[in-house]
Amino acid sequence: MQVSQPTLFGKLMSLFAGVALSGAALAATPAASPTTPQVEIKTTMGDIVVELNGEKAPKTVDNFITYVKAGFYKGTIFHRVIDGFMIQGGGFDEKLVQKKTNKPVPIESQNGLTNNTYTIAMARTGDPNSATSQFFINVADNDALNYPGRDGFGYTVFGKVVKGQEVVDRIKAVLVDDKGSFQNIPVVPVVIKSATILKTPIAPKQ
Repeated sequence: MQVSQPTLFGKLMSLFAGVALSGAALAATPAASPTTPQVEIKTTMGDIVVELNGEKAPKTVDNFITYVKAGFYKGTIFHRVIDGFMIQGGGFDEKLVQKKTNKPVPIESQNGLTNNTYTIAMARTGDPNSATSQFFINVADNDALNYPGRDGFGYTVFGKVVKGQEVVDRIKAVLVDDKGSFQNIPVVPVVIKSATILKTPIAPKQ
């Protein structure tokens, strides 16, 4: 799989070739909404909670949740980190072995959600309908990745970080290097220890 990025355009468009509640009534504890589930991603650098938008990106959210429920992300790494752009993970283990994935999910980039800082989106190859397990968290407002983008498709945003923004900031600042066909890979692996659905949602950080 292609991981080279010879130009800025290549960085943007080939980067992902992979090598995707109201607290109301009385004293009752709010239940997780089926359309806005929250997933806690525990990493070796801290914990991140993402709130998914099943209304805007239903197929993508269902796809991500399927991987979460299967325990797929345990032991995977953030294998590409570019400060000022994004942090990408969810496809390779610490030995840089790619995990077997399910069938790709159709692109949902025309949903009105944009690749702003701390949003989560699906990584893919040049084929717009090739996203499987890999995702990335934007660490800048990446307008070039929004629909239609430079390739006519853009990248599907399906949620946002609601807790652990400081963890994202720590990850984006790690020392990276090139290793074999991988570029911008953290020198010290940033490992996902687990990814689980929160039964009790948290209030998004203001």
